[in-house]
Amino acid sequence: EYYSMPCYPALALLIGSAMASGDVWIKRGNRILFAVLLCAGVAAGSLWLAVRGVAAPGDISAALSHNPGAYRLSLGHMEDLTLKSFAYLRAPLLVAAIAFLIGAAGALTRRFVLTTVAMCVLFFQAARLAMVAFDPYLSSRPLAEALLKMPPGELIVDHHYYTFSSIAFYTGQPELLLNGRWNNFEYGSNAPGAPDVFLDDAGLKRLWMQGRRFYVVAKADQVPRFENLLGKGNFSVIEASGDKVVLTNQRQLTSGLPAAVRSPALAE
Repeated sequence: EYYSMPCYPALALLIGSAMASGDVWIKRGNRILFAVLLCAGVAAGSLWLAVRGVAAPGDISAALSHNPGAYRLSLGHMEDLTLKSFAYLRAPLLVAAIAFLIGAAGALTRRFVLTTVAMCVLFFQAARLAMVAFDPYLSSRPLAEALLKMPPGELIVDHHYYTFSSIAFYTGQPELLLNGRWNNFEYGSNAPGAPDVFLDDAGLKRLWMQGRRFYVVAKADQVPRFENLLGKGNFSVIEASGDKVVLTNQRQLTSGLPAAVRSPALAE
């Protein structure tokens, strides 16, 4: 994707030149484009109508399915979408439907260029709105912002560093990695002189019971594992965003969190 970006201006000039020529193949292409855009507009509008009255509590991660086997593909997360998840995308769906229909309306007219530009601008805004809706699921920024507001403490990232790589970016804090010897970290962690930042469960349990403050960033579905490892009364969930949580070994106010991710000790 990034390597192909320099060719886009050249492709745009070639397409513009072809459109200006008025060749018969351009007219035939416009008919095909009209059919494609019309179908896309009807599909987006139908999805918007289907979820118009569906409740959308919390964030979009609550309505997504999970298909880890498909994530090696560039569009693998498309399989995570469910009909309910589109309830969180009502505004982007409506804007996209309008954009497609504008493009379809102009595909067979002399104003094809203007309507295509208008369609692209609107569709860009639809994509931006969709990214805002997906932010809690795709990004760890809300967790990093919560950590920056908390008292200073040592930061631990659970399992795979790349899942929470933006935590280090937004907080600027060094991290310890819990069970993080994966992929290229496997051989790097065993190299001579490698930083001593790798923990196993036993190491975490030993640190957790000390008087120092620690924060662990983890997937929400790992909370039961930490209950078994650390004890239900020995940690608190202080922030939740998407399917990710922040735990600490210090007692914190968690009244604003969903009950499903609070520590059972606090819920009692």
